[in-house]
Amino acid sequence: MTTVHGASVLGAAAGAVLAFAALAFGFWGMVLVAVLALVGWLVGASLSGTLDLRAAVAAARGRRAG
Repeated sequence: MTTVHGASVLGAAAGAVLAFAALAFGFWGMVLVAVLALVGWLVGASLSGTLDLRAAVAAARGRRAG
C-alpha cells in the first residue's frame, strides 16, 4: 500500500480500532492498544526487511549507520 488512497484507508482503520479500544477499555487501554500495534508494526517491518532497526537506532542516537 504505497498509494495515498491506501494510506488513507489504513489510517482510517487504525483510527477506528483505537476509537473502539477507547470505548471498550478506556484511555489507558487505548494507549496500550496503540503501543502494541506500533510494536507489532516494528517487528513486522523488521522481519520483512522494510525497516533496518540498526540504522533507525543509530539515527535516533545521532550517529550514522555504516
